Amino acid sequence: MSRTVERQVSFADWELMRQGLRLEPLLQAISDFLDDQKDMIEQVRCDLIRGLKKAETGRSGLTPQQILRSLVLMRIKNWDYRELRERIADGCTLRQFTDFYCLPVPRHDAFHRGFTRLTPATLKAINDLVVQAAVDLELEDGQKLRVDTTVVQTDIHHPTDNTLLWDVVRVVTRLVGRLAKAMERRRIKGFCNRTRAARRRMLAIQRMTTTQRHHQQRGKYRELIGIAEEVIESARTALRQTCKARGKDIITDLAIAETRMEIEHFCDLGARVIDQSRRACSTANKFQVPRRSIRFSSPILTSSSAARCRRRSSSATKSSSPKARAA
Repeated sequence: MSRTVERQVSFADWELMRQGLRLEPLLQAISDFLDDQKDMIEQVRCDLIRGLKKAETGRSGLTPQQILRSLVLMRIKNWDYRELRERIADGCTLRQFTDFYCLPVPRHDAFHRGFTRLTPATLKAINDLVVQAAVDLELEDGQKLRVDTTVVQTDIHHPTDNTLLWDVVRVVTRLVGRLAKAMERRRIKGFCNRTRAARRRMLAIQRMTTTQRHHQQRGKYRELIGIAEEVIESARTALRQTCKARGKDIITDLAIAETRMEIEHFCDLGARVIDQSRRACSTANKFQVPRRSIRFSSPILTSSSAARCRRRSSSATKSSSPKARAA
């Protein structure tokens, strides 16, 4: 890491500065603002030399100016480390903003190592400076904080009929097991775990080919709907059987009551899923879209099937017209 706050300007840097390059208004305003924050630059320098045994010797690294300005640029443009490095290396104005000028731009991992050395206190001080500047300019009052997060990929599946029915069986069974544990029982009498059977049907529907769907899909859906109905009915029976159950203390009673409310809630949602799935399976005309109570994409009826239906009905109308019969 570098031990100096500001590096020495070279002849190549001076020649680049004489070209009269102008930053875009946003970056120019930020650059002028950072030039006045001498205390912040010193705090960044202290973070960079933190933990070094001999901070005054060794190879020169990124300066505090370069670290701070590159971090600000990365956050404003929403770039990753590789793109940040490529943009700075290819752009004269970005070289000027980040204080690299004619120096070689290091690899992307050098930026990562420099950014991670900044302490939470330094980042908080940077945010406080930005908020204070916004308050001074009467752009914000500084009373509310708006926070944004990074979107990451999760394992949430696409809400199709078969996966929703599988969710009904899985969640209700898990909650009933939680209720039995709160009541210090091994299991609730009359409730059977059907998660394995429901999972087999769900996976069978997922793995069907286009030809198999025309002959086997409705039968598998009816089996899966029957399992979901059985689980919901068993869960409601278990709620009636344990309506007077109490725990050994107040905390256990609250946990039992909360679990019972969750079971009732998900049983109601499961009934809606079963109703819409049954209507989709029992529709006489396979091109007819039943009215949904929950918005989702059903594998039983696709948009291409509806499009074929419209084309067929349109051709049938043309063939039944007097001109078509005369021809």
